Amino acid sequence: MVSKAKYRSKKMWQAMLLLLLFQCAGIVSFAQGNQAARYEIEAKRMGVKPTDKDALPRSREFIRLDSTYYVGWMYEGIYKYDRSADYLGYKNAIPALEKALRLMDKDYGNTLKNMYSSIMFFAQNVPRYQDLFSICGALQACYDNIEMPDSVMALLDKIDKYRFRKDFFGVYYHRAWTYHRNRFYTSEEHPFLGNSIEANEKKAFDWCYKGLGFVDRNRELNEQWFGPGQAQRDKQIIYHYLALLHCYNKNYDSSEYYYERLREGGGISYNNYANMQHEVGKFENAIEYFTIDLNKSYLRMLREPYYYLPELHVYGGRTKEAIKMNQQIIASVGSTPGFGWYNISLARGYMYDGQLDSCEEALNKAANFKELHIGTTLTQSQYDFTINLLKVQLIDRKIARVKFLNKNWWYSPSALYDIASLKVAKLMAEYVVVNELAFNPERNRLVYDLFCSEATTSFDEAWYLLKDFSPKYFKEKYETYQQKDTRENLQRYFQLFTAKFKWEAGNKSAAREDLDRILNTAVTDTANEKLFTGRLFEGLSKAYEKDGRQSTYGLYRSRLFESYPQLIPFSGIKMQVMLNTAGVDDEITKQVIEELKDANIEWVNANDGYVPVATVTFNKRGNKYEALINVRSGTNKPVVAGERIIFSKPAKVGGEIALRLFGKGGALVFEPPAEKGS
Repeated sequence: MVSKAKYRSKKMWQAMLLLLLFQCAGIVSFAQGNQAARYEIEAKRMGVKPTDKDALPRSREFIRLDSTYYVGWMYEGIYKYDRSADYLGYKNAIPALEKALRLMDKDYGNTLKNMYSSIMFFAQNVPRYQDLFSICGALQACYDNIEMPDSVMALLDKIDKYRFRKDFFGVYYHRAWTYHRNRFYTSEEHPFLGNSIEANEKKAFDWCYKGLGFVDRNRELNEQWFGPGQAQRDKQIIYHYLALLHCYNKNYDSSEYYYERLREGGGISYNNYANMQHEVGKFENAIEYFTIDLNKSYLRMLREPYYYLPELHVYGGRTKEAIKMNQQIIASVGSTPGFGWYNISLARGYMYDGQLDSCEEALNKAANFKELHIGTTLTQSQYDFTINLLKVQLIDRKIARVKFLNKNWWYSPSALYDIASLKVAKLMAEYVVVNELAFNPERNRLVYDLFCSEATTSFDEAWYLLKDFSPKYFKEKYETYQQKDTRENLQRYFQLFTAKFKWEAGNKSAAREDLDRILNTAVTDTANEKLFTGRLFEGLSKAYEKDGRQSTYGLYRSRLFESYPQLIPFSGIKMQVMLNTAGVDDEITKQVIEELKDANIEWVNANDGYVPVATVTFNKRGNKYEALINVRSGTNKPVVAGERIIFSKPAKVGGEIALRLFGKGGALVFEPPAEKGS
């Protein structure tokens, strides 16, 4: 997916400013109305821009002087637009901007239609042209930001009727963007659309190619006016959209071609290019390019690298780095557009780090936030779907956590009650997600493909949705992907899903053969595909658990622990661990150790080469205790190093230590979760 921010070329503005130098000095024409008042307005606006802090009172003064003159309404509308960061803000800016446009067209429509009649006429009327650009740019952004695509298209049609010879306004590529952004709707919702994703994507391509044709037709005259190279600069903007469209339509060679043209012209969006690299399974490249755009200036809109880069860190097992990134951007931007998406990404980091309570809190913040999807093709339906799918996974993990923390859970009434309640909640959550999926015409592209630049969920999250439904259907589907999908780097993911669906369908022998084959043939990016290898070793551990080959089973459990230890408490795999305790030995620490040993872990007294060795050292300072946790794998690799918990009461501490043996993070000072009903 993709930052599809409205692509504004600095070269356009430079050309406009150059032309201003050639205008007839001091000449300002007034079509009609109170000319004295309009002279006064023009004189007073010289020292105040529409975005200045004094622009709003000045706009009221201009309207009092002449309410039929567009300038006062333009100042009011642009001032409100510039300070908007929510739905109401953009909505409140629209009436003034629309009125400014109507009044400008009424007084200067003929002037604008003749802008390109001569270079002198153009130079004389550049101020009007620039005002039109400002009004239309703000109005189009307002329409986009509050999901009014029909109004966007009507505005673009209106601009087109002026018959401008150079597309400073982006009429062609904005139309392409609008078709692509609303591709999953039909003419029933928005009359300008076709009735399928394919039809809308074709329209988007058509407008891009029409835009290239428009540039070529007007190249000669425009180069006389604006200088050589202007046509190529105009094409660069259209290449940006063609690169996005070809990626979405899985024409990766064509997408790469246009990204190369953008790179040559200095106009490449590395954020978008990173998303394409992510989609084709080149994760190291994706991280590199996302990082380039990480600190790029974004104006009150989603900064997509802060959503997608943490997801790539989750793939690489760098869950704490993912959490930190999202915490930093949330603290930086506050409750502005993007806040909800960052909280979803934060929830994902917490989820894969085993911090389920923090995950739930972040998801609730996202669900309760009114997100605006500015400058991106991400939509509200994707936003809701992602939250709900993560909720399904969260509940699934909560059930596993109850079982992990109580090895005799089937004898515990409270544990059984908790599990039953969670299963009911999971059924309800799955019902919501399945209905969202059923009515989503993009489900093949955004979910089943596992990797898509427009998707907001990961391959692993897709598994949590699909695993409980029709294993036979999805087994066949992912066998087809292996035959037809051209992304070589993702074949191992399709193979893994095929094997997992065979396992779910009860064909365990064939599933194990597939898993063995993947292990022996797949070449992975060891730094950035730890989630994949973790899932592979999880599958192999289960496949060999009752096979009789305990050494093989132990080996795969050990490899899982080294790859992605946070998966283990939620996998149902009973891990062998050798536990050493040291330090303070009193009633409090004894209670903690007793609770720790109640976890669903097979405690052993010797390391056979596959068994992790955990050391928990207790220290006491005043009435506070500190547990210092270190764990090394069976091959003596440090997996958990210097993890600390400070506590004063023993309740729930043993369970927390059990989770932290497997890489879970959390607060330094441990506070047990509140009891239900308290």
